[in-house]
Amino acid sequence: MFDDNQRTVLLQIAREAIEVQLKIRESLDPFREDFLHQPGSAFVTLTINEDLRGCIGTTDAREPLGEAIKHCAISAAFRDPRFPPLTKEEYPSIHLEISVLSPFRKVDHPEEVIAGTHGVMITRGYYRGLLLPQVATEYGWDRDTFLSYTCRKAGLPPDAWKDPATTIEVFTAEVFSEK
Repeated sequence: MFDDNQRTVLLQIAREAIEVQLKIRESLDPFREDFLHQPGSAFVTLTINEDLRGCIGTTDAREPLGEAIKHCAISAAFRDPRFPPLTKEEYPSIHLEISVLSPFRKVDHPEEVIAGTHGVMITRGYYRGLLLPQVATEYGWDRDTFLSYTCRKAGLPPDAWKDPATTIEVFTAEVFSEK
């Protein structure tokens, strides 16, 4: 769990990383806080007027959390293939949300998935899809609907989660956003 100051620092890193790319600021301040140097995985979500504008993340904690947040923010703003790169004109309207992920855990039975508590990653062969825990809550989905939409995101049939060849992993996330 992060305290309010740590959450503010993470949101500031995300915003400043975007500002550097837009040439609004020259550079990102160095990461001084110890927690930023611990391995972490996260997603950064950008919205404008509550509409999705970009969302990119990492699923494994291979780099320090501060670096992961920086890279995810830049990717969400400029490299999400669903959207054109963020412009300077749009920048003042963006709202940032960060989801810091727990380690992933494979489940043996779909009944172990708790919609609204767990995020889900579904994998079968080369296909893989992930939905954050808050997605089920935002749309009011039950477990089966959540699993079906995760399969669709992976490019699989909606009922692929019932197939024993499909791997289901769950995780939790600490989610916070700008006020």
